[in-house]
Amino acid sequence: MKAAVFVSALTLVTLAAGLSTDLHAGPLRERLRARVAQGGGDGMAEFGGAMSCADWAKRVDRMAQRSQGRDAGPTPDRADVAYGSAPRERMDVFLPKTAAPGGSLGGAPVIVMVHGGGWCVGDKAMAGVTANKVARWVSRGFVFVSANYPMVNDGADARAQGGEIAKAAAFVQAHAAEWGGDPAKVILMGHSAGAHLVSLVNADAELRRAHGVRPLLGTVSLDAGAIDVVTQMPNVYPFLKQRYREAFGEREAQWIAASPYHRLDRTAAPWLGVCSTTRKDDPCGQASAYVEKSRGLGLRAEALPQPMSHGAINNELGMDSDYTRDVEAFLAALDPAVAALLQR
Repeated sequence: MKAAVFVSALTLVTLAAGLSTDLHAGPLRERLRARVAQGGGDGMAEFGGAMSCADWAKRVDRMAQRSQGRDAGPTPDRADVAYGSAPRERMDVFLPKTAAPGGSLGGAPVIVMVHGGGWCVGDKAMAGVTANKVARWVSRGFVFVSANYPMVNDGADARAQGGEIAKAAAFVQAHAAEWGGDPAKVILMGHSAGAHLVSLVNADAELRRAHGVRPLLGTVSLDAGAIDVVTQMPNVYPFLKQRYREAFGEREAQWIAASPYHRLDRTAAPWLGVCSTTRKDDPCGQASAYVEKSRGLGLRAEALPQPMSHGAINNELGMDSDYTRDVEAFLAALDPAVAALLQR
């Protein structure tokens, strides 16, 4: 899906609420933006009610056609690079314009970003996914990759989507040198559903092994709502229950198979769990439990609670802020080459 999902969702909210469709209506537009951000693009409790992935995707597609790409992010240097044969097995690659200092440190670190959208919708080209992050980190010498992946409507449940992200990570490692990157310095990052998926890949040795993923440098989870899927399923917002069932199934065994907390073992890379303190379903509780289990296994893991909305945690990362610098402090501790670039 090439068009902009965020503006699509914003338009949908406006229409469903019976409000003006002028998307440039100043304070009203910003209030609506905040409400959509709270839902993270995953659903509209007040406006759309409970919808299946198919229904939500149809609505978003219709609104996306009307938005005409107004929420598109920066233009990638390598667009729609295929990591598989399926239409959504594609990634965009952003390349630094200048070489990183200190050639002895090897190629550039690579950040692989995975969008959210409730395992149902979303796109790698959305400005909220890419704009601030590319501006911040590509300018400092990082390679930045934004990946799409098959949706529930394509026949991929959450566990299968984790396999897709593992496949994409292995592809990036295999081709990083072609982009001036270092295959040993790949960092996974994801928001919402994408945060669940990168956390699953990071935690699950079987998943990584099946797709040929070499050791990862680290993983940044941006407000995942399903780090412990078994805990989360009974506590899902009512308007998201159907979509969670489509993503994770009805049985506890299915939930465990797709749960980062339950799949975690000693082979996992360092993990940072950013979590919103404004959400009612307690993502910070899940992040803290994951950290505790990780440390019990001798792994490095940290939780970073933020008094920000679900959407803002994604959209504002990369802006010049204490929040961005806190995430960068975690990244800098992963590797000297990463620390050197972040000091630029």
